[in-house]
Amino acid sequence: MSDFSTRAKLTTEFIGTLFLSLTVCTAALLGTAGTLAPFAIASTLMVMIYAGGHISGAHYNPAVTLSIYLRGACEKSDLAPYIATQLAAGAAGALIAANVLVPGGNVEQLVLETGPAFAAELLFTFALAYVILNVATSETTEGNGFYGAAIALVVLAGALSVGSISGGSFNPAVTVSMIASGVLSVEDSWIHFIPQLVGGGLAALVFKAQRV
Repeated sequence: MSDFSTRAKLTTEFIGTLFLSLTVCTAALLGTAGTLAPFAIASTLMVMIYAGGHISGAHYNPAVTLSIYLRGACEKSDLAPYIATQLAAGAAGALIAANVLVPGGNVEQLVLETGPAFAAELLFTFALAYVILNVATSETTEGNGFYGAAIALVVLAGALSVGSISGGSFNPAVTVSMIASGVLSVEDSWIHFIPQLVGGGLAALVFKAQRV
């Protein structure tokens, strides 16, 4: 982790997660970007990663924070504050999108088929965390300039591939924004939260196993 203060790290995590969630809500859930929504989301994530990576690590995702912690590249003292900040930013992004940017906008609630949606969230959260661990926390790729693009492209690929199956969250903070927007019911939220956390954990296990 960087030598920046805890306040600077959490502020960075809040800003990055806020704009990611805000883009998801406006571009995808409220439909301002139409079929281009995945590109808007990936672009926002990429620039926010480059903006904040040197400060907080630019996790912007509780499943990623968990994965990086299990990998050993995040202090235990940062774990809960990071996750709480990210979840709060996800909710704030949804509230700003629905009440300021697109007031009165209509959203359609997701109807999830449990098995496929669970698998989609598990696989692409794993892929996202696995890529992050390898391009942003590995000594062998330290100092590279492509990490932000690589991470964003995983999200773009996931959104295009399985967005219609699960909603393409891969991120508990984004899932919170989907709940706050009324797109995802609380009752169905486990279909997102559980595979996202499991996917992040599995990515850390695989990363560490590859280095034994």
